[in-house]
Amino acid sequence: MRHGNKNNNLSRTASHRRALLMNLGCQLITYKRITTTVAKAKALRTYIEPLITKTKATESKESIMHNHRIVFSYLNDKAAVKELFTVVAPKVAGRPGGYTRIIKLGARIGDNAEMAMIELVDFNDVYGKTVATEAEPAKKTRRAGSAKKKTEGTEEVAAAEVVESVPAAKKKAAKADDLKLIEGIGPKIAEALTAAGVVTFADLAASSAEKVQEILDAAEGNFKLADPATWAQQAQLAADGNMDELKELQDKLKGGKEA
Repeated sequence: MRHGNKNNNLSRTASHRRALLMNLGCQLITYKRITTTVAKAKALRTYIEPLITKTKATESKESIMHNHRIVFSYLNDKAAVKELFTVVAPKVAGRPGGYTRIIKLGARIGDNAEMAMIELVDFNDVYGKTVATEAEPAKKTRRAGSAKKKTEGTEEVAAAEVVESVPAAKKKAAKADDLKLIEGIGPKIAEALTAAGVVTFADLAASSAEKVQEILDAAEGNFKLADPATWAQQAQLAADGNMDELKELQDKLKGGKEA
């Protein structure tokens, strides 16, 4: 009978059990989670958690050195002790115990042993402290019927924002006039004017000859022979829809210039 015997000997001698827990503890500290049997995981938890608590005694340099020696006597691995005091200790500084978690994985194929994963709680990105808390649900009020109206209003605002977000260039492109109808404006000049924002007859009519000349000078290409002196007048007639008068005026022009 095992009366008064709290420790699970794992069917091993004292030295074999100590060596087993020592190796498992070093692996847990190094890799932060390991897979073993449920019995070994429970025994490892009671073995490793007091060692992790030792890392919190930092009152003096002597106490830190003393705890290093104690932990080393249980792990017998300098790399694992250094990992415990430099990486694990800062993570668990604010946790008052319960540094490990055991998750059962089911039976192992072959001997049907119950398997489990034991891990350091603070190094789990899914269940640890680093997980962002979910947003609190909106509080319900008695005026629940207004929720539908609010949703409809939100949809209308969103639709309006989508309409407003359409680039101005696309809107102008949809209403653009054929500037090549103006005497003296060819395809290249029309492209230069469109690139500068002059896309309609009204835009051209509102632009002075000096402004149009600046646009042509800044554009790529040789437009030295172009004379925009009468373009505003022609564009105004086209914008007003007076195409007959525009035709009569253009008959008197030659290349956009007065004959």
